[in-house]
Amino acid sequence: MVLIIDDEESLQELLLHALERDGYRVLVAGTCAAGLNAFRTEAPDAVLLDVMLPDGSGHDVCRAIRADSTVPIIMLTALDDEVDKVIGLELGADDYITKPFGMRELRSRVKAILRRAAMSAAPADADDSPAEERIERAGVAVDRVRHVTEVDGVVVDLTYVEFEILTTLIASPGRVFSRNQLLDAVWGSSDFREPRTVDVHVRHLREKIEQDPAAPIRIQTVRGVGYRFEG
Repeated sequence: MVLIIDDEESLQELLLHALERDGYRVLVAGTCAAGLNAFRTEAPDAVLLDVMLPDGSGHDVCRAIRADSTVPIIMLTALDDEVDKVIGLELGADDYITKPFGMRELRSRVKAILRRAAMSAAPADADDSPAEERIERAGVAVDRVRHVTEVDGVVVDLTYVEFEILTTLIASPGRVFSRNQLLDAVWGSSDFREPRTVDVHVRHLREKIEQDPAAPIRIQTVRGVGYRFEG
């Protein structure tokens, strides 16, 4: 199920019909309070969240959701300002899209984020080897089956996007991934997306898996190219 939290009725209708045509069950809320209540009672698979709501900010809703859940969140914003986009990502949103947007673009993003989230949650195939299910390097262990990450033996909570970025990097140690390659790996496509989105998620990831995020050892930056995992 997809939860839409947006007070613009015309947009609610467009999103509702478009996502229902794609086979999703859709729930709509028009305020922060109604959206949080729906989230807590219905447990949606993804949230489309407007920044500007009549009773508060979508950023506050994003923060509240992230306190309890790693459900995929796509921010909807009419503010074409890099600062506003980064704020949403800093608060834990997985993606953002700026109004006005094409319905094809939005449907593509929803499909990608739900597909990847479903793949992460699904059990591994019976013929998968333990090495493929669990990767351990440089004190970091990623369990693809249980969707669990451990750092030096301690379980750390990663968002959906953080887990996917880490899994991509740790599976190919030493290989340099460009930002667009990480967008393709995590979201299924780099189309419509700002490569700097990756930088925000990597910064959050470093805060969780590095002893000193300001001097990272595990996830290293390759200037002008992208990132690699060392270990």
